[in-house]
Amino acid sequence: MIILLISLFILLLVGVPIAYSLGLSAMAYFLIEKPMLTGILPQKFFAGMDSFALVSLPLFILMGLVMNSGGITARLLDLSMFFVGRLKGGLGLVNVVASMIFGGISGSSASDTASIGSVLIPEMEKRGYTKSFAAGITVASSTMGMIIPPSVPMILYAIVAQESVGQLFLGGIIPGVMVGAFQLLLVYWVAKRKDFPTEDIPFTMQEGVRQLKRSAVVVIMPVLIVGSVVFGIASPTETAGLAVAYGLLIGLMITGTSVLKEMPKLMRSAIITSAKIMMIIAFSQLYIWVLALERVPDLLADFVISLGLGPIGLMLVIALLVLIVGTFIDVSPAILLLTPVLLPAAQSVGVSGVHFGVVLVSGLAVGACTPPVGNCLNVCAAIARMGIGQIFIGAAPFLVANVAVLVLLCLFPQLVLWIPEVFFGY
Repeated sequence: MIILLISLFILLLVGVPIAYSLGLSAMAYFLIEKPMLTGILPQKFFAGMDSFALVSLPLFILMGLVMNSGGITARLLDLSMFFVGRLKGGLGLVNVVASMIFGGISGSSASDTASIGSVLIPEMEKRGYTKSFAAGITVASSTMGMIIPPSVPMILYAIVAQESVGQLFLGGIIPGVMVGAFQLLLVYWVAKRKDFPTEDIPFTMQEGVRQLKRSAVVVIMPVLIVGSVVFGIASPTETAGLAVAYGLLIGLMITGTSVLKEMPKLMRSAIITSAKIMMIIAFSQLYIWVLALERVPDLLADFVISLGLGPIGLMLVIALLVLIVGTFIDVSPAILLLTPVLLPAAQSVGVSGVHFGVVLVSGLAVGACTPPVGNCLNVCAAIARMGIGQIFIGAAPFLVANVAVLVLLCLFPQLVLWIPEVFFGY
């Protein structure tokens, strides 16, 4: 284990990508400790990617890209503007509401940051908002893309933990809405203090009907995706394929044939992103195999039981650990590394795998917005042309909402489990 941990730390320290760091550290372990097993490593490597459920990952990624390029962002912003734009700090509130809706469509926080930030950050700056505030709320609100279903990280966790995708999707609804509600309150409070402007938006029945008609086909998409999985109409993989087709249909309705012209580029982007995740999954399987050989999950579970922490105490400790790890490791490798180690320990004290998964993803969502690794920070930095440190300062007050919700999820598991229990009755 010393070989495994030290080699991984050194490789990460010198800048080796996480996938190759995992593979090389596992290789070092086998060469030194168990050279007779090195012949099995290629088999384990490919076995890590040999899962039909993984087919849904590139499809869900492609779905988000298609929806983003299909002209839906403007319609979502208009709908959000109608409901909250006339309030104090209207554009800041629009940013949060649009992220809640868009997160349920794209399933990706980075996509949320890119699509909404490219439109709203320049507009908020023109209207008198500080650039740090505009970029900060864009980054912080994008975290809902990982929590509100559909969620690509939750699909990845479901594959690793062998949990129900439908239950995880349902478990993320209340936490995602809570994060959005807390952030709305914080934005409104800051806007009142700094006297940010309101927007002159007509609030009439006719305008409301018009906005709902324009956006209805987009807004119902998360319901269709989650519903088809929960009610067994289609598997997650089939649902992802249908979602891509639905996104293309919406794009054709809104922007015409231009979305078809973009498809080769979008498919290439989805393939590259998926390949990166697949490489991490494959190499992480070697690392996880080492952990299993050394009985690390079993030893950790025994240690946790001996501490007598109980479910709530353990989940609070795990939440703190996730926040720390998420600062230095990206979301996908963090899920692959932490799940096989921490999930058995959590289950040993009676924690549900669904509850653990939602807490894990919610905590890592904060890490996506913290330096130095935060993916959303880097995306926003490219859009706003700001340093990630300055963006993080602007985002920090709103990330407090995420941390508060994370603590509440640990204290009150029913915030995660209530909706899955209603539908699945477990």
